[in-house]
Amino acid sequence: MTSQPVPTTWTLPECHDDVCITCSDVAVAVRVREVTADGLAVVDTDAGPEEVSVALVEAGPGDVVLVHAKEAIAVVEKNS
Repeated sequence: MTSQPVPTTWTLPECHDDVCITCSDVAVAVRVREVTADGLAVVDTDAGPEEVSVALVEAGPGDVVLVHAKEAIAVVEKNS
């Protein structure tokens, strides 16, 4: 078995055009309908209600959260 050499320098990804493949992911702002006991929330999306995790944020019904990959990552508007 031949071992591969370990690189001594790392190359950062290069961005071309207007979109960077490492930064192009988008989070979407959605309103929370309800929070369930298991750390999930039902939110309103353009495609209809969806279930997302709210384990990283303190969100409640009526709050607007930023969601990326079915995970709420920030609360952008609290329900008064």
